[in-house]
Amino acid sequence: MRPFPNSEGIIYFAHSENDKGVRNPLRAHLAGVGNRARGFADVFEVGDLAHLTGLLHDLGKYGDLFQRRLEGKESGLDHWSIGASVCLEKFKREGIAPALIIQGHHLGLQWWERDELKKLWPTELEKHIPESRRLTERDPNVLLERFRADGLTLPEKVSGMPLDPKSAAAMLDVRMLFSALTDADYLETEEHFKPEAAEMREPTIDLRPGEAVEVLDRHLAELASKPSSSSTIAAIRKDLLEACRTAADGEQGLFTLTAPTGSGKTLSTLAFALRHAMQHGMRRIVVVMPFLSIIDQTAGVYREALAEMARGEAMDRYLLEHHSLAIDATAGEDQGSRLRGMLAENWDAPIVITTSVQFLESLFSNSPSACRKLHRLARSVVVFDEVQTLPLKLVLPTLAALSHVSARYRSSVVFSTATQPAFRHLDSKVREFCSGGWHPREIVPDELKLFKRAHRIHVDWPKRGERLAWEDLATRFGGLDQVLCIVNLKKHARHFFHILKPSWGADVFHLSTAMCPRHRAAVLKEVRGRLERKERCALVATQCVEAGVDLDFPAAFRALGPLDSIAQAAGRCNRNGKLESGVLQVFIPEDAGYPMGGYKQASDLTAVLLNREEGLSIDDPAGFDDYFRRLYDIAKLEDPLLLDAIKRKHFPEVRKYYRVIDQDTVNVLVAYDREPYGELAEEARSKGLSRDWVIRARPHAVGCFRRAVANALVEPVPVRLRGRKQTESDDWFLYLRDRHYDPDTGLFIPSELEYLEG
Repeated sequence: MRPFPNSEGIIYFAHSENDKGVRNPLRAHLAGVGNRARGFADVFEVGDLAHLTGLLHDLGKYGDLFQRRLEGKESGLDHWSIGASVCLEKFKREGIAPALIIQGHHLGLQWWERDELKKLWPTELEKHIPESRRLTERDPNVLLERFRADGLTLPEKVSGMPLDPKSAAAMLDVRMLFSALTDADYLETEEHFKPEAAEMREPTIDLRPGEAVEVLDRHLAELASKPSSSSTIAAIRKDLLEACRTAADGEQGLFTLTAPTGSGKTLSTLAFALRHAMQHGMRRIVVVMPFLSIIDQTAGVYREALAEMARGEAMDRYLLEHHSLAIDATAGEDQGSRLRGMLAENWDAPIVITTSVQFLESLFSNSPSACRKLHRLARSVVVFDEVQTLPLKLVLPTLAALSHVSARYRSSVVFSTATQPAFRHLDSKVREFCSGGWHPREIVPDELKLFKRAHRIHVDWPKRGERLAWEDLATRFGGLDQVLCIVNLKKHARHFFHILKPSWGADVFHLSTAMCPRHRAAVLKEVRGRLERKERCALVATQCVEAGVDLDFPAAFRALGPLDSIAQAAGRCNRNGKLESGVLQVFIPEDAGYPMGGYKQASDLTAVLLNREEGLSIDDPAGFDDYFRRLYDIAKLEDPLLLDAIKRKHFPEVRKYYRVIDQDTVNVLVAYDREPYGELAEEARSKGLSRDWVIRARPHAVGCFRRAVANALVEPVPVRLRGRKQTESDDWFLYLRDRHYDPDTGLFIPSELEYLEG
């Protein structure tokens, strides 16, 4: 719309001038946001309601006080609450969800509760505006007259949003509509202030699943013609692929894909997702993974398989990685990095690969920036890899939300793993939070007997009461040229590495989260190279090497732990079946210890089951079903604070309590690479924290317990934040003691401070 005066001869503006001296007429902004929001929400059939939120979200900007604010003559104004108030008064029950969304597009979604909603009623509104803010206009009729004079109209009535009667699902319904509004608002505002950025987003690329299926099939055929595994493993991979192709033709819904490690799940799942999308007109594929170490690996496999789909354009437009390390630390603010960052804001790509933290915490957030991408989940295939890593306390609300994503938003959700949790047995509990419950279909037919056919590992279990000293374990490495050892604690990994060092020298490697991501990536690259070249190599690692990391050792050792972790460790041994049988030796260290919480409970259960007369097997899916059912009986499946917040529909509290990773940890920049560390540290001190700095710093950071930053001996330096007031970040710190970062084992906090280590 052109910036011409309304019928009263006045132009009202939404924003201040951009760099070109152009101001943004309010009528254009409201109409633009409404139209964009409608387009986003039409996919899940509430486009008219989304259009309404767009028209009313900035109604308060018609107030004289706000127009003075654009001239720098006012501050501390609330321009959003009155639009929510008008929506609630005019549309009553049908206006509740839109009112919550309009109220929250700056503050975040608030408490969905009768007495809280009453505070938005016109006669109550001004009483409940914080003292630090003022309404831009007390009389909504004044604003509505100006709105109409600008040529804008509200509908006489609207159809309410179809809300699930159960709490978690109903909250997701609100977040999805909220997503449509917030993304539309961000994009319209970007178009005004950063027109060059808006131009970079165009043209958008479609999934084109039919074409992608053909491209992938050609790639799979080429791989099959150059086998890198035994004939048995090749046959298993072929059968799994065909099972995925067949299942893809079925109805949309919830799926499990249970197949042994090394059976080709990565590309078979992609084949399912693309064919399923083709069959049902689905818009995108979202792949969710628990660890950064396997995201990079999976993204590389996808890029190679679908290289033809880029059509001469950047593959980043077709396949988007959204996680903390997605933008290379050396890339800075070049155009490619900027584009990736922009597309990650709202997942505007046909294929998105992201982390469990990013995906799930967005699904339960109340924040405009976190929620703006959620509308992209409608009519999508969502694949969860290694879902057994989901914290037990989050299982019930997570299953409820994903069930509703499938049922209400015509998406399909796939749980892919070798160690499938017994989530279907939680169906009745899940139904407390969504109407659909949890009843997925298994993609792999039982008659394929993949686990029995894939048996390529002999597991040597410890005898009852048998404990092993680290020195004795080291002697068992004698005569081995390539061997992996996985332990439960970082201190065990470091200790055993140093025991092996005198005899193995430069041929022994260490891997744990005490090492920054850049360090871990370098070690994995070297280890993979040695395995391929058949050079001498020993790797001592924590669980970070298990799920999804593509390693193939002829022999492996694993400290007794959760049964699913032991199975994952076995997947790093004789992975491609080139040996007649690999050997995984499970042992119990003399000083056995476990991370506290669910990990210890699962380890204790494994020990109990091991001592039964029938013992344990990692090749039987039914055995894992029994294991997980027993685990659910003894473990804490509920977080009372989180579930209470969900039942009360308290959006801010749900965001606070739904955490995939313990918030007791902070990010500490370490001196693995001296040059980038020095540059980043200097920039932090001189300029303060920025989004770009965080992106570049993450590959060089290690997680530590929050309490470590309070100890003067550790000397972490807070990063200064930009802004009017100089403050300190409570999430980022600089580690000052170079000597505490070991080039082999990463951050080593001295023994007197070991209790601080994360």
